[in-house]
Amino acid sequence: MKVFYIIAGLGFLFLMVQSYKLMSNSLKTENQKYRLVLKEDQFEIRFYPAATFAKIYSDGTDYKSVASSGFRKLAGYIFGGNDQGKSISMTAPVRMEMSEKGSTMSFVMPEKYKESDLPKPKDASVHIEKSSPQYVAVISFGGYADDEKIKEHRDELLKLIQKKGIQVAGEYTFLGYNAPFQFWSRKNEVVIPIVWKE
Repeated sequence: MKVFYIIAGLGFLFLMVQSYKLMSNSLKTENQKYRLVLKEDQFEIRFYPAATFAKIYSDGTDYKSVASSGFRKLAGYIFGGNDQGKSISMTAPVRMEMSEKGSTMSFVMPEKYKESDLPKPKDASVHIEKSSPQYVAVISFGGYADDEKIKEHRDELLKLIQKKGIQVAGEYTFLGYNAPFQFWSRKNEVVIPIVWKE
């Protein structure tokens, strides 16, 4: 019986630590800004203004082949792997665009930085780029992401927007919001650029 209480106590302690990390991270992490345009039952329309990204390009064509290597390179840049040895705050979400021609992974830079303010990456595979403003359709899902789940939600989102007569304007992007150690309350999104007039 004593062993049971010890295990239960350790389990409770683990849950408390994870909850603290979850709350701490959600309060500290800056999220990419957007404006909600329309909310439907299963998806929403957003407007994303121009933003600056650190981006890597990859020959990989799926989530698994790009996720870990891309993340390491971009994390290296923001954790001091630049010409100023400067640390840049982590933001959310991590963006991934995947296709048969190749993939990209991007970290959005904190809003306080202009493109000209950012230090130059030491790793030549990391590029600093500015996005164009865009309207997108967005669908969300929980749990850990993988290629099957991402494609399933991409296909579902395509059906939903086509049913509404919304025109697609580009390839889909996967947005991941959580660190690997966050075991619950995970948030993932698939976004598809669209033609939209307000």
